[in-house]
Amino acid sequence: MAEVPARGAGPSLPRWRLGSLRETGLLMIIAGLCLAMSFASPYFLTWDNVRAMLMSFSIEGIVVVGMTVLLIVGGIDLSVGSVVCLAMVITGKFFLLGLDAWSASALAIVASAGVGALIGGCVTVIGLSHFIASLAFMVIVRGLCLALTQGTPQSLFALPPEFKFIGQGMVGGVPVVILIFGVVVLMSDFLLRRATLMRKVFYTGSNEKAALYSGIRTGHVKFWVTVLCSALAGLAGVIYTARFGAATPTFGVGMELNVIAAVVIGGASLKGGSGTVLGAVLGLALLSVVSSSLILLDVSPYWQDAIKGLILLTAVTVDHLLNVKKVMR
Repeated sequence: MAEVPARGAGPSLPRWRLGSLRETGLLMIIAGLCLAMSFASPYFLTWDNVRAMLMSFSIEGIVVVGMTVLLIVGGIDLSVGSVVCLAMVITGKFFLLGLDAWSASALAIVASAGVGALIGGCVTVIGLSHFIASLAFMVIVRGLCLALTQGTPQSLFALPPEFKFIGQGMVGGVPVVILIFGVVVLMSDFLLRRATLMRKVFYTGSNEKAALYSGIRTGHVKFWVTVLCSALAGLAGVIYTARFGAATPTFGVGMELNVIAAVVIGGASLKGGSGTVLGAVLGLALLSVVSSSLILLDVSPYWQDAIKGLILLTAVTVDHLLNVKKVMR
């Protein structure tokens, strides 16, 4: 059985060393922005606003986790917003047909993982790029959502209270959604930093040919990471269903851009081989703080998208310049 390359032969895996992590810079930016907003608006640091910010990105953060691992392996998924919507639609459809909510949600997650398997097959078997394959499935899945619902939102207020609890409940004053998000982030970040198996993700993304020659089945790695990304999007869709008690066939349009922006801002390279879950979550937190700040400052919604776009452009530019610097060395 082939061994994973030795530590010195591949990319440096992320470690918990404060001061050497890119996340430290993001934390400083977020802290500085929060401090400035505390003077600009008396409502910013209230518990209600902080909880609203956490709720606004907690479920989307689950999708960010999957996208982070996929970007590290060198892929990208433009279909996550559509897959989130598909999970909502399938959960609602089967529930309205008489299936219990838990079984319906399990089928939705399996179907979401199936979309990831199809994208992964297009990449590893046919040879398409992740960008092209996921772009095609973004349109296909969105069309399927519209076809299954005839373009009409599904009202799911009859969902059982215990199912709604995962999206609307509280434990000790903290929303269950935030607790689920925290567990997913901590587990995935720990595994990505410490698990030997996860080295294959970094080596594949850093230099696929070298990883292949060393015995790593890079096709399998890329396939299963793609499935994981879609499955997490499906999980997010189920939680959204429990939170809103409805399934709208247009939900999640544009979500993929926000997710990718957060991961890139958090330090993941679009060329693969680098990134952390914690960094991606901090990137998403920064976008959430910016959005909340713009709302409280009464900035026009049209300008809000432009400002977010400038933040993404800055992050991508910095990533490009850092990669050029590494090549020159």
